[in-house]
Amino acid sequence: MSSTTESAALPLQQRSGTFDHRVVTIPGDGVGPDVVAAARRVLDAAGSRFGFTIEWLEIAAGGCAIDAHGVAIREEDLQIADTADALLLGAVGGPKWDNPNASVRPEQALFALRTRYELFANLRPVTILPELYDASPLKPERLVGVDLMMVRELTGGLYFGKPSGEEVTPTGRQAVDTLPYHEDEIRRIAVVAFELARKRSKRLASIDKANVLATSRLWRKVVTEVGAEYPDVKLEHRLVDSTAMLLATWPATLDVIVTENLFGDILSDEAAVLAGSLGMLPSASLGTKRTTHGTFGLYEPIHGSAPDIAGKNLANPIGTILSGAMMLRESLGHVDAALAVEAAVAAAVRAGARTADLAGGADAAALKLAGLTLVGTREATDLIVEQVLSAKGGAA
Repeated sequence: MSSTTESAALPLQQRSGTFDHRVVTIPGDGVGPDVVAAARRVLDAAGSRFGFTIEWLEIAAGGCAIDAHGVAIREEDLQIADTADALLLGAVGGPKWDNPNASVRPEQALFALRTRYELFANLRPVTILPELYDASPLKPERLVGVDLMMVRELTGGLYFGKPSGEEVTPTGRQAVDTLPYHEDEIRRIAVVAFELARKRSKRLASIDKANVLATSRLWRKVVTEVGAEYPDVKLEHRLVDSTAMLLATWPATLDVIVTENLFGDILSDEAAVLAGSLGMLPSASLGTKRTTHGTFGLYEPIHGSAPDIAGKNLANPIGTILSGAMMLRESLGHVDAALAVEAAVAAAVRAGARTADLAGGADAAALKLAGLTLVGTREATDLIVEQVLSAKGGAA
C-alpha cells in the first residue's frame, strides 16, 4: 500500500494486506525524506531475504508539520504512531524554523514522542570501520578498538525542568532553566546501562558533574546503589569535562557510558566525530512499552536536517540504515536481519563507496585514484541493498 500521510490516516479497519510488522515513518525535514526512503529500501530487502514483511505508514512532524498544520505534530498523527511496532525518524528542524521567539518549534515533536511513549533510554553505538580511520580527525592509532555504547537519559533534566523561560526585570532580561532528577529516573537508566555492560565488556563509566551539581551528586549515589546489584560490572564515576577530553584523545579506553540528558546530548555528538561523519551513526530511543517481538522504540540517525543538500542525492544514508538495523534487533526481533544489514554497510564501505561527507573534500577523480568511488544517497543505498540480498551481505 502507499506510504503517504493520506493513506496512513485511513482508519485501521480500511487498511488491507497482511504484514508481520507495522512501522510508522516520520521523514521530517531537510534530508530526512531522503534517508528514510533509503532505510526503507534496505529493510524491505532484509525482509525479502529473511522472510518477513513491514507495513509502512507515514506521518508528518517537525517543521513540515508546522508549515502544514501549525503544530510540530498533530494528535491524530500520534494516534497513528500508537499502532506501530516502531518509529523511524529522519530529521526535524532547520534554519527556516530557528526563530528563538517562536512559540511552536520543530523539536517539540521529539519531546512529544519521548513523553508519550516514555522513551527514557537513548542508545548511541559508536563503532568505526577501519577503512574510515582516515576520515576521523583523530590519528588512526587512537581509533583502534573503539566500540562505545552511549546511554543517555532522555526524559528528565534540563530540557524538561520547570520553571523555564525568559523574563524582563527592572535591571534587564534574565532567563532560567531548571535541572531536576528523581532517583527513579536515574535508577531505571542505570539498570539499562548495567545490563548492557554485563553483555559487553563488564565496564561502565557513569558521567556526572558531582563536584558542582546537586543532581549529579544524587546521580552518583543512585548509580552506585544500582551497581551493588551488578558485582560483575566494574563501575567508574567520571566528571563530564575530563570525559570529554578522554573521548578526544583515547576513546578506546571507554566502553559503556551512562549519563544524564544534557551531558549525553553533548558527549554523544562529540563521540560521533570519531567515526568521521555524523552521517554514519544510528540511535535508538527505548522505553518500557513492549511489542510482539521486542521493545517499542524511536530510531533515527544522529545527524541534523542539512536542508542545503536535501533532495540533491548527497546525504549519507548509513546512519538511518543502521538505525533500521537497531530497529530490526530491538523492536522487530530479527537479529539475523540486523546483522546482515550491518554487514552490508561494512561491505559497501570496504568496497570503496564514499558519500560526500566521507570524501574529505576530494572529488570523484581524486577518489578514483585512491581506489574509492564517490556515491550519492541512491547509489550508496543500491550497494547496500545488493549486499543484503547476497550471501556476502549475510549475518556475520
